[in-house]
Amino acid sequence: MTRAKRFLSYLGFAAVAVYCLAPFYWMAVSAFRRPQDQFDNSIVPARWSGENFSAVFSGDNGFGRALLNSVIVAGTTTVLTLLIGTFTAYALARLHFRFKNAVLGLIVATTMFPGISQLVPLLKLFTDIQWINTYQAMVLPSLGFALPLSVWLLTAFFRQLPFELEQAAMVDGCTRGQAFRKIIIPLAAPGVFTTAILTFIAAWNEFLIALSMVNKKEMQTATVAISKFTGVSGFDQPFGTQMAAGVVVTVPLIVVVLVFQRRIVAGLTAGGVK
Repeated sequence: MTRAKRFLSYLGFAAVAVYCLAPFYWMAVSAFRRPQDQFDNSIVPARWSGENFSAVFSGDNGFGRALLNSVIVAGTTTVLTLLIGTFTAYALARLHFRFKNAVLGLIVATTMFPGISQLVPLLKLFTDIQWINTYQAMVLPSLGFALPLSVWLLTAFFRQLPFELEQAAMVDGCTRGQAFRKIIIPLAAPGVFTTAILTFIAAWNEFLIALSMVNKKEMQTATVAISKFTGVSGFDQPFGTQMAAGVVVTVPLIVVVLVFQRRIVAGLTAGGVK
């Protein structure tokens, strides 16, 4: 029975792994097919080719600029989320005031609204203040979606840190701000790091906001640029080119997650056990 249970467990793990990795494998295989073989359904390409990757960075696509825009938008969103979310979570975890739990519940409740339901009012607002085709038109909506998650994660993390650590630091001469900066922030590094990774991934993969708020080619992000590819020649089906661009966009995220997976798990599980 023990061997049977172990075999079933491994079989379940394998099934989940195949289910999760199969789309990425097919994307990578399709990216290395020749353009004339893009509708081939073989598991391995008959002839490997890097022509699709060359087409991704051709002058007409502007994919290099799109990658830079994605880095700017995702990086700015991550930095602002950490700055605002850290102070907000610390206040909710340490300060005592009326309706504190209601405030935290209200922050989390904002995540229940579908993102698409906010696009029309945001588009109208940004049109009126002439923010269309700007970075802030993509950063602020992403910030609104990322902040509730960051506040929720960091609040749980700050709550598990003993308040006596700050008291001891203030007894030794630190101010409240110095105790927060020199004691609490280093101890909260796993939670902050996890929040940063999750926020960056969400902002990097965001598509709907960037598509709605930007109509200039030089301002579009990588996800939007991929959806507008025209193929190798400009007239053919851009299936292979889109797959190659998907690999280029996805591989850095996979590398980051694999390298820092222990920190991410530590941050997600922090505060769950006392």
